[in-house]
Amino acid sequence: MPATSATTTGPKPSRPVRKQAVPRSRSGPRDGRKREFTTRRGLLIAAFMAPAAIFVAVFTYYPMIAGSQMAFRHWDLNDLTDTSWVGLRNFQEVFSDPNWGTVLGNTGLWVIGSIVPQLVIGFALALWLRRRFRFRGVYQALVFFPWAISGFLIGILFRWMFNSEFGVVNDLLQKAGLIDEPVAWLADPHKAMIAVLIANTWYGVTFFAIMLLAALQSVPDELYEAAALDGAGKVRTLFQITIPYIRVTLVLTVLLRVIWIFNFPDLIFGMTGGGPNNETHIVTTWMIKITQQGDYGKASALGLLVVAGLLLFTVFFLLATREKREVRS
Repeated sequence: MPATSATTTGPKPSRPVRKQAVPRSRSGPRDGRKREFTTRRGLLIAAFMAPAAIFVAVFTYYPMIAGSQMAFRHWDLNDLTDTSWVGLRNFQEVFSDPNWGTVLGNTGLWVIGSIVPQLVIGFALALWLRRRFRFRGVYQALVFFPWAISGFLIGILFRWMFNSEFGVVNDLLQKAGLIDEPVAWLADPHKAMIAVLIANTWYGVTFFAIMLLAALQSVPDELYEAAALDGAGKVRTLFQITIPYIRVTLVLTVLLRVIWIFNFPDLIFGMTGGGPNNETHIVTTWMIKITQQGDYGKASALGLLVVAGLLLFTVFFLLATREKREVRS
C-alpha cells in the first residue's frame, strides 16, 4: 500500500494586524490633556492682547493717573503759571465748601430714592413678563426700550414733560383734578428732586426687569407645582421659593445698580443742571460744575472721593460674588 504522508493539523499562524493610525485632532491631543504652553504661544497671545491693552492704558489709566495728581496741586485754568504742590488743601476745600452737605445729602437721596422704586417695579414687571400670554414679546420690547436711550436724552425729554407752562405732566394732573394750577416742578427746590427721581425710576426699571426676568426663567416650574400642591399661596411662594432662589442675582443687581446710580450725572444735567440753588446736585454733577469753572484741582480731589466711594461698593460686590462661588462649590 502506498504510504500516506502524515499531515500535521493545527492553527495556522495569524498574520500581524497592522494598526491604523488615528488622525490627531487639530484642536488638541486625543487624551484631552491641555496643550503645552510654549514661548511661541505666549508671544502670540501677547500680540493679540497688545492693541487692547495699549488702548486701555492710553485712554483710561493714563488720564486717571494724570487726573489724580491734579488733586494734590494748585491746578486752575485761570492761572496755569502756578501748579505747585498743595497736598490735601483741595480736599479741605471740598469738605469746607458750604454746598458739600447739600450735595452729599442729595447723593444719598438720589441713590436710595432711585434704587427702591426701581427694584420694586422692575421685580413686578419681571414676574409679569415671566408668564405666558399673547403678545408677550411686544410688551418685553416696550419695557426694555428705555435702556437703549441715552440718559442725557432722557433728561431733556423729562425736562419738557415737567415744564410748568406746556408740560404734559401738569396737563394730565389738571385733567385728573389732582392740581388746580400748573406746578413749577423744576423751578421749585423742594419738587425738583422729586422730578428727577421719577425720571430716573422710569429709566432704571428696565435694568431690573431685564436682569430679574433672566433669573426668574431659571427657576424650575416643578418648584411652583410642588408649592401649589402643598397649598402655598402667591405671597408665600414669592418669599419662600422665588426670592431665595434668585437671591444672589438680586444682591448683585442691586449692588451694581447702586454703583451706576452713584456715578450717573447724565439725567440730572439734562433736566436741571443741578439747580435750582444746587438742590439737585449730586457729587458727580457738582464735580462737573467745578470742572467747568476751571478749578481742576478741586474737581480732581472730588473725583478721588467718588472713586473711593465706588471702590467701597466694589468690595461688597466682590464679597457677594465670592459667596456665590462658595455656594456652588
